[in-house]
Amino acid sequence: MLIEQAAYASRWRPVCPGAKAAFALAGLIAAFVAATPAAALLVAALLALAAVAGAGVGLGLYLRVALPATGFLALSCLSLLVSLAGDGAGGIVWQLAPDAAPRIAELAARSLAALAAMLFLVLSTPLSDLIVLLRRLRVPEVLLDLMVLCYRMLFVFSEALHDTLTAQQARLGFVSTRRSLHTLGLLAASLAAQVWLRARHLHLAAQARNGDGPLRFLPREFPAARRELRIALAAGLLLLALAWAGGRV
Repeated sequence: MLIEQAAYASRWRPVCPGAKAAFALAGLIAAFVAATPAAALLVAALLALAAVAGAGVGLGLYLRVALPATGFLALSCLSLLVSLAGDGAGGIVWQLAPDAAPRIAELAARSLAALAAMLFLVLSTPLSDLIVLLRRLRVPEVLLDLMVLCYRMLFVFSEALHDTLTAQQARLGFVSTRRSLHTLGLLAASLAAQVWLRARHLHLAAQARNGDGPLRFLPREFPAARRELRIALAAGLLLLALAWAGGRV
């Protein structure tokens, strides 16, 4: 929900989705082209700067969205620093693998650059615009319908969670630790039932309207799409050049 709110409030929302997708794709390619961790970090920094300074995404919001992924990446890198080896007696011992540090640093830097590229796209482009773009790119309609339904159910789940939590707080459901655990169990059971019923009602409503075709959004018009696409391609080529040259300095 936070990502979608940021996308609708983005300064670059009126920009053609194809241009933003082209720049994000160039960022992904640059993440793999970069030959050193420093070059990949430079790509990540430029993509983050484009999202914050260019698209107008708040720095605090950007960090909140990126924090879960970066935390998972940090845990993964720490686990890669540990290896298993035999102790000579048929057993297995845990040991540090300092020789793997350069490869882990390269992997982490490239992952951060790829994450920054994806965050730039999703924080500046609402899903409705992305669906229209993917349909023009001939993505199978089944996948697009699944994306639309999941998108719709996110709002259904959020509304059900908010209403149930408000009701439970009004009944003092979180006044103690023991009562809070009991209330959370009731919340999980209630949400499972509510989301299931609302999904069924959504399906029945679609059937009642003879909705047996693809789910479509009304596409927006982008008068300056060609100019924006040229600018995005030029910026993407510059990003690739910096990643290529940064690994050889």
